[in-house]
Amino acid sequence: MEILKFRLKGKNAFFKVPEVNTYYYFTYGNIHKVALLGMFGAIMGYQGYEHKYERYPEFYEKLKDIQISVMPEPKHGYFQKKIQFYNNTVGYASQEMGGNLIVKEQWLEQPDWTVCVLIQDPESEKLADFMANRRCIYTPYLGRNNHLADIGEVEIVNAQTVACEEKNLHSLVPEDVVEFDLDEMTFKYGEFLPVSLKKATNLYDLKKFILTDAEMVQCKKDVYQIGEKNIVFY
Repeated sequence: MEILKFRLKGKNAFFKVPEVNTYYYFTYGNIHKVALLGMFGAIMGYQGYEHKYERYPEFYEKLKDIQISVMPEPKHGYFQKKIQFYNNTVGYASQEMGGNLIVKEQWLEQPDWTVCVLIQDPESEKLADFMANRRCIYTPYLGRNNHLADIGEVEIVNAQTVACEEKNLHSLVPEDVVEFDLDEMTFKYGEFLPVSLKKATNLYDLKKFILTDAEMVQCKKDVYQIGEKNIVFY
């Protein structure tokens, strides 16, 4: 199976958690599938949320069937976070005197992932062509247009499926997909991340993801081996 593999990193990233915005805007701890599809849509020139659409934004309608896998480069899958303060002075952002809004956001510091995409349909083939030839229509970024995405080490690799038993998994994976032997683990990272958009509202559907150094007992999806890394697509 051919797989598009690349390194994705930046100085900062912000993937907004929509449920909390009273005092601070919080970020998800890792890039999620909907954010990645949005970045792919920008690279390929598809329209986003700001354009009128019947059901889904164009980028999601075209790319929602793409299968991805995300490997955080930090061993434990965790990035440092910092609260940033900045002013929004467009005038209509705040009802306060002067129209100045002080924005408080939580940013990921020095995010760094290896991302893999299964090349299995025309859209993933088109994406692989854009990436391999370093072409893009719109600038890719990490959640916000002031967090530019640094994309490198792009390659098309061949991967094969392997038996999962007594092997480690190096990618984030939905918790309900893999059973681990947690008796021997030294760390376990877990977080609810968006995996899709709801049809009626375009709000996020969430799933619990984990990353651990525990060995797999069984897996409901194919496990692919790339070099010395084992990954699962979703």
